[in-house]
Amino acid sequence: MTPTEFLATLRRQWATILVLGIIGAIAGLGLARLTPESFRATSSVFVSAQRGDTSAELVQGSTFTQNIVQSYAELASMPVVLEPVIERLDLDVTPPVLARSISAQTPLNTFIIEITVTDNSPEASAKIANAVSDELATAVQRISPKSANNAPVVTLQNVARAPVPRVRSAPDTPLMVVTGLGIGLALGYGFVLLREVLDTRIRSEKDLERVGETPLLGLISRQPGTRGQDERPVGLLTGATAETYRRLATNIEFLDPDTKIGSLVVTSSMPGEGKTTTAINLALAAGELAPRVLLVDADLRRPSVAKYCGVEGAVGLTSVLSGQVSLDDAVQQWSHINVLTAGTLPPNPSQIVNSNAMADLLVKLSRSFDLVVVDSPPLLPVTDALALSRITDGALVVVRYKVTRRQQLSGSLRALEAVKARAIGVVLNRVNLNNKDSEYVYEGSSEPRQKTLRTLVFRTGSKKSTSAGAHARRKESYDERTPPASSERVSEPSER
Repeated sequence: MTPTEFLATLRRQWATILVLGIIGAIAGLGLARLTPESFRATSSVFVSAQRGDTSAELVQGSTFTQNIVQSYAELASMPVVLEPVIERLDLDVTPPVLARSISAQTPLNTFIIEITVTDNSPEASAKIANAVSDELATAVQRISPKSANNAPVVTLQNVARAPVPRVRSAPDTPLMVVTGLGIGLALGYGFVLLREVLDTRIRSEKDLERVGETPLLGLISRQPGTRGQDERPVGLLTGATAETYRRLATNIEFLDPDTKIGSLVVTSSMPGEGKTTTAINLALAAGELAPRVLLVDADLRRPSVAKYCGVEGAVGLTSVLSGQVSLDDAVQQWSHINVLTAGTLPPNPSQIVNSNAMADLLVKLSRSFDLVVVDSPPLLPVTDALALSRITDGALVVVRYKVTRRQQLSGSLRALEAVKARAIGVVLNRVNLNNKDSEYVYEGSSEPRQKTLRTLVFRTGSKKSTSAGAHARRKESYDERTPPASSERVSEPSER
């Protein structure tokens, strides 16, 4: 994960991290409330040895004291000291239990032993600390080596009596809350990172780059108020989402300056990723650039174009292929584009899309229209889209934001490559482009403006705008270089 992705994950998942941090702080507070109060009292004793008459004896005595002071500190938690303390204070504990609450330390390069006692009563902690100091001094006198006059060589003197503590030593509520917060934040970020690593759903262009080198041709924004719902085309492109489809149509038009895209298949890896909606809206956007755009519903398993567009679906593609009706009678005018619905559902859709009749029909349509947009079934469940991609100029694969997984897209692209079909690009669908950089370009969009543009396109016919005129000249040049397979030319159907 790059530093940019690292920071992006932090910005995107900050709420989860914060919630886990707050939970950790609450857990720390709860633990502090459940922890019994305790108090610490500390007394200090000084270890000294008998002084010698010469400097050598003084040095020798100092060295001896330095060597035994740590041993005397350990003696403070042993029964030889604690039994008299228990008897003196009439404590209802055993020496091993009392030893757990006593610690003796010797500061570096000193002859001082600091005895600390922890107890749930401040008075008891002070009494026990002072009693241990007294009994330690008595025990040292008994076990210390004796001099010639039978006096102990080492003596302990109490230099600091333990006062009654006024502030508890535990629990430290602020420290426990801050510690819980820190642990919660760390666990939260670890959880987010682990989920990001294990989650293979496509969320960004970086995820698409990990799958392959197929270019990203468009980011389709999610329509406002459609969270969790399927987006339906309305026949007239307006608003922010419409602008993303226009950008997609423009990218496809100028994808390859040397080879014009005359027909393409719109498909996806799995159902529910928005391929039909993308195909319809792409045709609508392309229809604003060129007057002859045809939308074909080649999904002969679950056709949806007729339902979404609100046109008659009984007569369509299968009717033309079976010879029941002519192409002119099957093609319908809808909005400013032409539509060829699926027609009656056949029992053998795979054989139909793989037939020579289907291939000849698509060649004929690509010569008669500026752009043919074919809606097809998903790539992974069935093979229909693979066959259609081979007889068109390529496949446009729709990927749904935060739904499609990298493995699914990779499998779709490998399937296209296996049959030597061209994947012209990928569309990332239903992206939330909620920022100023993507919204300011839509402020001029309006219903009257779109109606004026559409009227201008239909009135001028072949007299199109500058970009549309160039598109038509490229089409004529392309037709001259590629002789038609049949002398019959499908005329553009009149409006019904």
